[in-house]
Amino acid sequence: MSTTELSPFSAPEIRQTGILIGDEFRPSVSGKTFSTVNPATEDVICEVAEGDAADVDLAVRAARMAFESGPWSRMDARDRGRLLNRLADLLEKNFDELAALETLDNGKPISDSRAADLPLVIDCFRYYAGWADKIHGNTIPIRGDYFCYTRREPIGVCGQIIPWNFPMLMVAWKWGPALATGNTIVMKPAEQTPLTCLRMAELALEAGFPPGVINVVPGYGPTAGAALVRHPQVDKIAFTGEGLTAKIIMRDAAETLKRLTFELGGKSPNIVFADADLDAAVAGAEFGLFFNQGQCCCAGSRLFVEDSVHDEFVERMIARIRDRRVGNPFDQDTRQGPQVDQAQFDRILRYIDRGRAQGAECVAGGRRVGDRGYFVEPTVFTDVTDEMDIAREEIFGPVMSILKFSDLNEVSRRANNTAYGLAAAVWTRDVSKAHVLSRDLRAGTVWVNCYDVFDAAAPFGGFKMSGIGRELGEAGLANYTELKTVTMALNSR
Repeated sequence: MSTTELSPFSAPEIRQTGILIGDEFRPSVSGKTFSTVNPATEDVICEVAEGDAADVDLAVRAARMAFESGPWSRMDARDRGRLLNRLADLLEKNFDELAALETLDNGKPISDSRAADLPLVIDCFRYYAGWADKIHGNTIPIRGDYFCYTRREPIGVCGQIIPWNFPMLMVAWKWGPALATGNTIVMKPAEQTPLTCLRMAELALEAGFPPGVINVVPGYGPTAGAALVRHPQVDKIAFTGEGLTAKIIMRDAAETLKRLTFELGGKSPNIVFADADLDAAVAGAEFGLFFNQGQCCCAGSRLFVEDSVHDEFVERMIARIRDRRVGNPFDQDTRQGPQVDQAQFDRILRYIDRGRAQGAECVAGGRRVGDRGYFVEPTVFTDVTDEMDIAREEIFGPVMSILKFSDLNEVSRRANNTAYGLAAAVWTRDVSKAHVLSRDLRAGTVWVNCYDVFDAAAPFGGFKMSGIGRELGEAGLANYTELKTVTMALNSR
């Protein structure tokens, strides 16, 4: 493994640090701010307005007005689609700035921001732009002399709380279906990474979205996030993050019976059979775990390898990650940047220590990189057993646990022995094995001979404690609509 020195770079301009309410970026009501930090250098980038309950209330009022009486409520569906496409155009126009801003605030390599995050963001908005005028109900031939039909209508004011691992992409996943279906939004971005969300909101205003349709309140979960969940004029909460927070949201939302969708954590099994293309499986397993510094909810963090090829697979993996460049995320050759903040950095190192203490063998990595920034070596453990913490708990970092298995039935049972069910993968040349495991694995997504393949048209979400509802695709629209039945008597006598 090699590292690069942190060298100076041309930082993008920070255009917005305030709270967006209506069509105005403003300071917080309290006047408080918080720091957003560059995880590669540990330097403060800027101060951002810290919203709390007072700011959330103003934002919700603006969203409610836009939904009920503003131009948004009267806008034709096709015109909503046109605005989403216009926003996508502006994202393309400001591509380099947005990629640099994402890398600065989050720490992900600039090559990933440019090649993965932003193209997926733009594609998501264009996909939902196409859906805007195609959301409709059905006619139903009920008994009697009646005309019966259904309508799909927007839920109303949607509170959206997003994480820090893919800041721009999570904005797109939340805004796209909500706006296509005619809802209004109050979003709380993660306090670690608010800058791209604020810039995207500014571009949404430039695109022509009416005031109050999109509102953004940066702040902390226990204050701004909790106020959004509890607000009686918020009709729905969409949350992406960890399960413990989702449980708090469920309790707080119960008072007003808000609609809820959650995209939560995972401990995804990545299963490699002896008959797989090992070169492809090694490359796919590396990508499936170490992409985005391991900070992916669907990371293939439980890597099951059939015992007859286990040793060869481990050797190939160790050789592969030795060349993985960790360092300055603005270097085009960097493949792994820093973890997002000090808390995440410390958490990962604690899990590495725990893995060693519980008897797993650390065969690669396991240490900090350098003495500045939140960099962790890509780490591989072998001799991992199912009951170890590193095999059961979500680490959310560049820590791979490799486990042996002997046959299909065994690995199916062990893969499902988890509270999570977000994703899974199978590597095999045997089509029967692939279909059997795709059926038997309790996960919302199963990749076969690939990993982390995402498309705006393909639904994504989890079984069990990995979530409620689905993001993306046509399924994502259902999260943001109410179904209304209309029945009309045709016999006027």
